Amino acid sequence: MGKATRAAFGETLLELISEGHDVVAVEADLAGSTTTGKVEEHYPERFFNAGIAEANMVGAAAGLALAGQVAFTGSFAVFGTGRVYDQIRNTVCYNNLDVKIAPTHSGVTVGPDGGSHQMLEDIALMRVLPNMRVLVPADYVAAKAAVRYAATTPGPFYIRLGRANVPSVYGSDSITGIDVPDVTKAHVIRTGKDVTIAACGIEVAQAIGAAELLALEGIEAEVIDVMCVKPLDIETLVGSVSKTGRLVTAEEHSVLGGMGSAVSEVLSEVLPTPTRRIGVVDQFGTSGNPDELIEYFSLDAASIAAAAKELLV
Repeated sequence: MGKATRAAFGETLLELISEGHDVVAVEADLAGSTTTGKVEEHYPERFFNAGIAEANMVGAAAGLALAGQVAFTGSFAVFGTGRVYDQIRNTVCYNNLDVKIAPTHSGVTVGPDGGSHQMLEDIALMRVLPNMRVLVPADYVAAKAAVRYAATTPGPFYIRLGRANVPSVYGSDSITGIDVPDVTKAHVIRTGKDVTIAACGIEVAQAIGAAELLALEGIEAEVIDVMCVKPLDIETLVGSVSKTGRLVTAEEHSVLGGMGSAVSEVLSEVLPTPTRRIGVVDQFGTSGNPDELIEYFSLDAASIAAAAKELLV
């Protein structure tokens, strides 16, 4: 098991500051949990705590961006997107400011904190905003690349980070052995001819597991990491489904409005494809162990494999 994607946040901010980037962290009293506390510890002049006042956090980040800083906001995803949607929309995105919304604790793997804190609508909220780009890294290595790319690319970003430790997908000691790809692209991790499995975030590892299960039955699944949900790498996705003719999408998010919806919207216009979407089906989360919840909400490898086999009947 690798590290949590949130662990990459504070560490990468430290690296960027030490390299001379004008990066600041703006937090809403959750620096220990989000790991922005590393910035407070080593570069206190680059850290701003708004207290339990998330709207002020985003407003302060916008002001710092106007003053020439690259401002990253923290908090949990349920607060860092939902509670501050007006500020993100009308202040950050409307003015195309250099603010990076990078909350942690997204999805059901928040675990025991329960449905009130398990944000399952954030990708949908962020991807509809003009000027906003959306990155959903699969592991710690990909999260570091996402934070670094956002810091060095002007304009608003949403980076979805998680609480739980997840398998390493990228790097020499990972389950694939593949170096982290260009974060702006969809990356084919495993080639196949029978079905495409497009996943993002922690579901990438589950998709790889599903492909391995399918391989035991002689089914060749192509696995794609759709780290960049907006803008989509349409060329890679269309290239894959034009070969396989079938698509399963998998995400730790509502099936309404997330990555699966984004991919389906595009394919409906350019290459209509039989599709199954794996995600949380129009309900709130619940309290439990992260691994138990992945299985409970049918986000596990076996469920992805079963969806793929439905398309092959």
